[in-house]
Amino acid sequence: MPKPLVTVIGKTVKRFAKLRGGGSALPGLVVERIDPNFVSETLSQIPLGVVVISGTNGKTTTTKMVAQILEGQGLKVFTNKTGSNFTRGVIAALLGEIDIYGKLDADIAILELDEAHAVNFVKKIKPRYSLILNVMRDQLDRFGEIDKTAEMLKQVAINTQKAVILNREDPRILGIAKHIEKASVNFFGLGSRMKKMFPNDDEIHSGVSEAKQDVSALVKLTDFDPQTNIAKFEIGKNDIDAKLKLNGLYNVFNAAAALALITKILGDSINKENLVKSLSKITPAFGREEKIILNGKDIELVLVKNPSGFQLALQSFKPEDYATMIAINDNYADGRDMSWLWDVDFSSLKDMDISQISGMRAYDMALRLNYDDVKFKRINVKVKKALKTFLDNNEDKNKRIYCTYTAMLKIRRELSKITKVKDVG
Repeated sequence: MPKPLVTVIGKTVKRFAKLRGGGSALPGLVVERIDPNFVSETLSQIPLGVVVISGTNGKTTTTKMVAQILEGQGLKVFTNKTGSNFTRGVIAALLGEIDIYGKLDADIAILELDEAHAVNFVKKIKPRYSLILNVMRDQLDRFGEIDKTAEMLKQVAINTQKAVILNREDPRILGIAKHIEKASVNFFGLGSRMKKMFPNDDEIHSGVSEAKQDVSALVKLTDFDPQTNIAKFEIGKNDIDAKLKLNGLYNVFNAAAALALITKILGDSINKENLVKSLSKITPAFGREEKIILNGKDIELVLVKNPSGFQLALQSFKPEDYATMIAINDNYADGRDMSWLWDVDFSSLKDMDISQISGMRAYDMALRLNYDDVKFKRINVKVKKALKTFLDNNEDKNKRIYCTYTAMLKIRRELSKITKVKDVG
């Protein structure tokens, strides 16, 4: 089928799906069926090639950081900015950027990909660079054992053509290095002062700290002051400080990952002044510590997916002065096995009254809080009703909602009916 016709059909289906309130699956499915080579042919035009970012946690925010910093360096960047990280989501994003002839005006593509879909993607489209973030336990019921998830990420790395960036603080990711033959292997990591603040998933699950190999890192996060939000990074022999708009310890570590990738892409051509400016302006991706304003008060959405992520979120945000809601779903996109909640230490919430518990697994969450002697006021499994109650009972307070992925999407939709919420479609 001629490319212009494929493009017109795809754009039309995407517009129709958006009007109906749908996502990226339908236009992606249609285009895949009528032109299986659509993605590979479109992305092959890009001069600096394709970058794949994958891992269990932090893909969306890290992808946003990399894209914005590269744009600050003068590059035209294509990215799947909505966080729709399946191949069909990439197709939908392309449909929004290409002209009628399928031409994409971009210097580089920065793509966030779900682990399982990344495996198939890299068989058809060899990335020039890849960034592998971590392996955490929220994927167990989707992909089997955690080692299977690591194997998927290994396939992404070994299909990368020029440079792979790995997290040296995650033992399973670190282990991928010995399998890479084609590309150069590089690492991002933590300075000694920061390491104790970032236990990996196995350490949280077992309670035993593991010795980490001391391999050289291209970029290290050496310090972070949560009071001022100033982060310090060591890039090679240089140190940079940046006052961040990002919140959360894990997001600051994601920044180290982004900087390592950018260092490999740009090399000595990096404009360091613009680098710091861009890094300082980045705000969280939608639903990831996103702030929504309602009647002059903040509503913070904090995405939680696994024990280490939830633990770091609790460490990052002081519960005082905030009304708190927790919404836990177990749809496919959330992961159906919620047993990981028992690996999280909720004692930091002990002296706080949690205003609302909600979601499909609200009673599981309530039971878990009971074991840590954390008080809560209300339970309602229906997220829409629970959110209304939470807002009505806390009008004069700033609010924070810890939520799984599908609960976050539902909450954003409901909030968009009563206040301004950023459109990411």
